[in-house]
Amino acid sequence: MKKLDIEKYCNLMEEIKRRMSVIDAFLAGISNAFYKVTTIESICLQIRKILELIAMGSLVANKKVFSQTYKNFSKYWNAEYLLRDIERLNPQFYPKPIIEIPSSDPNIKMGWKEKNSSKYLTKKEFVKVYKKCGAIMHSGNPYGSQIDYGYYEKNIPVWRAKIINLLNTHTIQLVNDRNIYLIHMKEERDSKVHYYIFAPVSENEITEQVGSADSLPARR
Repeated sequence: MKKLDIEKYCNLMEEIKRRMSVIDAFLAGISNAFYKVTTIESICLQIRKILELIAMGSLVANKKVFSQTYKNFSKYWNAEYLLRDIERLNPQFYPKPIIEIPSSDPNIKMGWKEKNSSKYLTKKEFVKVYKKCGAIMHSGNPYGSQIDYGYYEKNIPVWRAKIINLLNTHTIQLVNDRNIYLIHMKEERDSKVHYYIFAPVSENEITEQVGSADSLPARR
């Protein structure tokens, strides 16, 4: 059976979770890169990789577009321009973090409420963090201003929390796809990424399908 595009997206989310586990191991002192400076640099590399996966995730439905965007990320440092280009391809590319609340409608199990933007990584903050994590990848100029590792040490936990709040429960639309996908980064039943497809089938009817990163959806 053909692998669904949304499963490809969920696999990217699983990769984000693995990279976040690396960050958590560094922050908890379980792992290290021998001394503080290289540990901070290693964390920033993981954050930068995570941001790239977030930015490109919605393009997985188009292999050609995804591949070209990936090449652009490897060549250009300006995340603002890259996000602009991605937005041209898919205006709904950025995850929309939500809070699920019980619905008063007996026909609807849960309602969606937008999350406060101060709690998650916004597109504007995305650009800033991406640039900061890129800047630390280069050696400091001994005759110029030095890298402020204290700044990174202070802000990395904040960036981590905002990325998690962005992704924990979010909706996404893939490029050239009318469906809306609800993503749970984990659920009580297991630690896998799960998806729920909300697809318009007629003017007055919506179908919902569910699945996870390693299973085709079952109609609910």
